Amino acid sequence: MTASAGRWLLRAVSLGAALGLWQLLTSLDLNLWLRFEQFPTVGEVAAELSERVGSGPYWEDLTYSLRRIVTGFLLAAVLGVAAGTAIARSRLAADLLGPLTEVLRPVPAIALVPVAILLFPSNEQGIVFITCTAAFFPVLVSTRHAVRALTPVWEEAVLTMGGGRARVLFSVVLPGALPGIFGGLSVGIGVAWICVISAEMISGEYGVGYRTWQDYTVVDYPGVFVGMVTIGALGWLTSTAVELLGRRATSWLPRPAPGPAEARHPSARRSARPTKPAPRGSAPTLAPHPPAAPAADPAPADSRQPSRS
Repeated sequence: MTASAGRWLLRAVSLGAALGLWQLLTSLDLNLWLRFEQFPTVGEVAAELSERVGSGPYWEDLTYSLRRIVTGFLLAAVLGVAAGTAIARSRLAADLLGPLTEVLRPVPAIALVPVAILLFPSNEQGIVFITCTAAFFPVLVSTRHAVRALTPVWEEAVLTMGGGRARVLFSVVLPGALPGIFGGLSVGIGVAWICVISAEMISGEYGVGYRTWQDYTVVDYPGVFVGMVTIGALGWLTSTAVELLGRRATSWLPRPAPGPAEARHPSARRSARPTKPAPRGSAPTLAPHPPAAPAADPAPADSRQPSRS
């Protein structure tokens, strides 16, 4: 069994153990400090999920939530990267936008629901605004720190070779900050899901969050858990997509070498990415050279001169 197959097996065992514990506690109707007598069992939730998957309203709610999260997250990604880069690179932008973002950043995005209701003509636009606001600040902060952490050597090299500010931005700053940017995007997509579901519960008309809240109001607890499972699956899929995109965009980065267990498998050796040569300007890595053979001792002076006999 390969190392990757072993990891997937361990994850499946962990998930199965959690589901088994859930089934055991709910089937026994335990009521100690925690009350499980009103919780639906795993079988009841699975039956409700299979029934809803075959209905149209389930997919309609799914489509609304995905459209809101994609629209809000893309807006937050573009605005967050632009604002973070501007604050990190421009003193004027830091003075103008820095205080405003630091004052607004601690405010929870879900607290902006009354503002969204008053500001936008429709609930749909208000939910997208809340989703965008939730993901905007993690992206901005990560981009700002990633840009400020870049070494100035690369920028100086581009300027020395005649490159302008645009060339520095698109050839040095943004590529160098990509790892930090995608770190902020990974955090932002999770926060965006939290806020879009909360906004749908408060002021939505369709969506997974709205349907979950409606199930709670009519005491349909299997439906509530179906909504929770759906939200978790959607969040996992979207965060995995962001991470895969980040790995593809930063494929030029050196990857850690496989461990001893993985190195024994031929597939792990084939999948190991070779480390690219160091860029120009960095200290080269000198390979050890064999010691040079000692030079022959020069012949004595009198041995090189002809005899005068």
